[in-house]
Amino acid sequence: MAGKYFDEWQVGERIEHEIRRTVTETDNLLFSTMTHNPQPLHLDVEAAKASGFGQILVNSTFSFSLLVGLSVGDTTLGTLVANLGFDKVVTPKPVFIGDTLRAESKIKELRSSKSRPEAGIVTFIHEMLNQRDEIVCQCERSALLLRKPN
Repeated sequence: MAGKYFDEWQVGERIEHEIRRTVTETDNLLFSTMTHNPQPLHLDVEAAKASGFGQILVNSTFSFSLLVGLSVGDTTLGTLVANLGFDKVVTPKPVFIGDTLRAESKIKELRSSKSRPEAGIVTFIHEMLNQRDEIVCQCERSALLLRKPN
């Protein structure tokens, strides 16, 4: 198990997730079609060239999903009871095919669960950065995590 229990986290703690991912055309195409998103900016090279981006723009919901996925192994793998919510999702810079992305996480808040004494709520701030160290996606995630067994 790679994730941490509620009791093992500290507010302000930062994690640089080791796994990096270079986004491929297949990633963008499959994710867009799998989620029934026909946006030409994601699928039509000519429409994308004519846009302000000048090239295919990677589906931002793929970027968000990848951000969460890159963080799971170091944060909640094996200790998660439930994700409670994702808030303040922003995509301040575009992601393009060929960008290499990495994730970082910070603990914003810890609080005990009122309804589940065996668990607590951790609020993470997740950030995804491209190869130029620009933030391309950020969100807050609240997760209900188990406490460390006695």
